[in-house]
Amino acid sequence: MPTFAYTVRDSSGQTRTGTSEAENPDILKRRLQEQGFTVAEIKQTGNVKKKNAGGGWGRVKLADLSVFCRQFSTMIDAGVSLVRSLDVLGEQTQNPKLKRMIIDIQGEVESGQTLSKAMSKFPKTFTNLFIGLVRAGEVGGVLEEALQRLSGFLEKDMELRRKVKAALTYPMIVVVVAVGIVVGLCTFIVPKFIELFKDLGVKELPAMTQVLVDFSDFLKNKWYIGILIIVITFITIKYVGTTRIGRRVIDRVKLKVPVFGKLHHKIALARFARTLGTLLVSGVPILQALETVAGTVGNVIISDAVMEARARIREGDRINDPLEKSKMFPPMVVHMISIGEESGALDHMLSKIADFYEQEVEATLASLTSAIEPVLIVFLGVCVGFIVIAMFMPLISVIQNLTSGGDDGGGKDK
Repeated sequence: MPTFAYTVRDSSGQTRTGTSEAENPDILKRRLQEQGFTVAEIKQTGNVKKKNAGGGWGRVKLADLSVFCRQFSTMIDAGVSLVRSLDVLGEQTQNPKLKRMIIDIQGEVESGQTLSKAMSKFPKTFTNLFIGLVRAGEVGGVLEEALQRLSGFLEKDMELRRKVKAALTYPMIVVVVAVGIVVGLCTFIVPKFIELFKDLGVKELPAMTQVLVDFSDFLKNKWYIGILIIVITFITIKYVGTTRIGRRVIDRVKLKVPVFGKLHHKIALARFARTLGTLLVSGVPILQALETVAGTVGNVIISDAVMEARARIREGDRINDPLEKSKMFPPMVVHMISIGEESGALDHMLSKIADFYEQEVEATLASLTSAIEPVLIVFLGVCVGFIVIAMFMPLISVIQNLTSGGDDGGGKDK
C-alpha cells in the first residue's frame, strides 16, 4: 500500500506533519478530515519496494489465491502451525511467483511478524480486502474461518468475471473477423479492381468507389499512421485514467454509456455487496470495512458515495441515508440494507443483494449477447455489401456506355 506524507492544521491552527498508508490520497484526506484536521498537503513518499511488490515475473491468478486460501484454512483448522502450513503451501503451489511470496511471508512470520503484516508487503497480490480479512481472523482467533470466507469470495469473483468474459468472447470474435475481412478486401481485392478500371479507361469514379479507393490507399501506403493513432489514443486514455479528474470522467462515462453502463453498474453493486458482506461477517468494523470496499469497488463515483456514507456513519447516521442520497444505489438496495441494519443481519442481507445482482448480471449478459449477435452480423454484411457495390458501380457504368455506343453504331448503319 502506498505511503503518504501529509501536512494538516488542527482546530487551534497548529500545523502538524506525519506519514500514513492509504489506498489513495483521497481516502487519506477523508480520514484526516474525519479526525478534525484541515488538510494542507498530501504527497506520496514511497511504496512497497519493487523486489517485494511482485515477487517475480508473471502474476498470481485468482484461482491460485483461492486454492491457497482453502488449503491454508484446512491446515490451520487441523491444528498445523502457521509456519509449518506456509512451508507446506510453498512446496505445493505450482505458481512460481506465489511460491516466492509464500517463502518470504514464512520468513517474516518466523521472525515474529503477524501474517497480515507480512502479506501487506505484496499489495498487488494481497489486496486490502485480503489483508483486512486475515487481520480480523488473527484478532478474533478464527483465521481458518476468515481464510475460508476469503476463498469463497474469490471463487464468486472468478465466476462473475468468467461469465462476463464468456459473454463477450463471441462478439469479439465477430468483430475481429469483420475487421480482418474488410482489411483483406481493401488490401488485396480492391487494388486489382482499380487496375481493371484503368485498363477499361474509367477516368471518373463514383463517390462510393472513390471513398473505398482512398481508404484502400491509406491501408496500403499509410497503415502506420492508423496504428500510431490507435497507440496514441490508447496511451492518452491510460494517462488520463491515472489523473484524479480523468478517472472520475472515465468512471462516470462507464456508468452512463448506453447498454454497457447498466451492466457496469450492476457489476459494481454486486462487488460492493459481496465485499462488504464478507468483511462484516468476518468481524471487520464497519468503518474499516467501508474504507476497504471504497478501494475495491472498481468505480470512483461509487467509491466516493461509499466514503461519504462512511463519514456520515462516523457522525452517528445510519448507512442507508447517505447511500440513498448518492443516487448510485437503487431503492431496493437501500431498503434491504436498511432492513438488515435494523434487524442486525446486515451481512446476511448484503449477501442476498450480491446474489441478486450477480443473477442480474448473468441475465443482462445473456440478453446482451443475443442482441449483439444479429447487430454484428448485419454490420459485417453492410461493410462487405458496401465494398461489393462500390466495386461494381464503375463496371455498370462501363457496360452502360458500351451498350449505348453499340446502339448508336447500329442506328448509323441503318
